[in-house]
Amino acid sequence: MIDMTEMFGVFQQYRGDAIVVPGRGGRHWGKISTRPNRDVTLGDPAMGGHASFAFGLALAQPDKKVIVFDSEGDLLMSLGVLPTIAELRPKNFYHFLLDNECYATTGGQPVPNAGNVAYEVVARGAGYPHAFAFDNLETFAVNIERTLALPGPVFAALKIIPEIQNEPIGKRGKWSSRSREQILQDLRQELGLAG
Repeated sequence: MIDMTEMFGVFQQYRGDAIVVPGRGGRHWGKISTRPNRDVTLGDPAMGGHASFAFGLALAQPDKKVIVFDSEGDLLMSLGVLPTIAELRPKNFYHFLLDNECYATTGGQPVPNAGNVAYEVVARGAGYPHAFAFDNLETFAVNIERTLALPGPVFAALKIIPEIQNEPIGKRGKWSSRSREQILQDLRQELGLAG
């Protein structure tokens, strides 16, 4: 399994000027990213919302690479997003799945059949032209540049070490210093869309 912070450290080297939606990994990504105005750290929207949001962003900005770090819990809440993405085939969309085999943000309950689901196979079956799986940092590091060079949509499932949070959500410390409104305003400005 892969340590999320180490994975983001490797990914950062190849990020370029892509827009990144870090999903539930935002608390780690925010400490590593060198392009915060191109990061859409929305925190915890409704379960299943990260991929759909990033997909819409990719469609709205077809000349910009959009990368989402989804979770298996989120994806299971919205599996219909996979065939929708595959049908529209945004060439700028890169879908990374952080699979820790549990619902870590709500106490660590196991995801059903967690050890047996091959999410890259599910994505390929939904129509993604490129789908991969990585379960160690070395293999990820060797393949990330090549993966990001492929035309989208691309899907990559990563087995991540769980970081279980048992503290009630309302009592957890904030890891983002910007509001959602500020994040979106900064992105608009960064992309030259501020009006």
